[in-house]
Amino acid sequence: MAAILSKPEIQRFLKQKPPLVEGYINLEQVQPNGFDLTLCEVALLQSSGRITVKDSQRLVADLAPLMFDGLGFIDLVAGTYIITYNEIINLPKNIMALGRPRSSLLRCGVTIGTAVWDAGYRGRSQSLMVVHNPLGLRLERNARVLQLIFFKLTEETEGYQGVYQGENI
Repeated sequence: MAAILSKPEIQRFLKQKPPLVEGYINLEQVQPNGFDLTLCEVALLQSSGRITVKDSQRLVADLAPLMFDGLGFIDLVAGTYIITYNEIINLPKNIMALGRPRSSLLRCGVTIGTAVWDAGYRGRSQSLMVVHNPLGLRLERNARVLQLIFFKLTEETEGYQGVYQGENI
């Protein structure tokens, strides 16, 4: 039976080689049921994308990173953005993860869309952030924006082998 990793289990996995999560800011990011990921970069989509039957013909949108101000903040208008996290995730072949936006972000009218973090994945992930609030959002670099929840699988898998393996490292 699959199980969600608890805080003590996450802390044990952080001590392994490689650690479950590396490049984190502090251990306050470990939560009772997950691990908070922090904001490294915000980018604007600059082109259309293409999703096809064959992965070789897939084309993701070009990005233009936005600059934080001298105080480490960025002011975002309503719209869609691609965010990159500070942390590198190292999933063993028997653990997968799902991400959920932090509730404070939702209360500001902002959400984050994520895909599955497959067992065996290693990389610095990106997600879609949508600012729905017509008045926008002021966001600080390194702010905790997403909670990653880890699931122990019933058995080990072959592990992720896709094109995003090792991304942004």
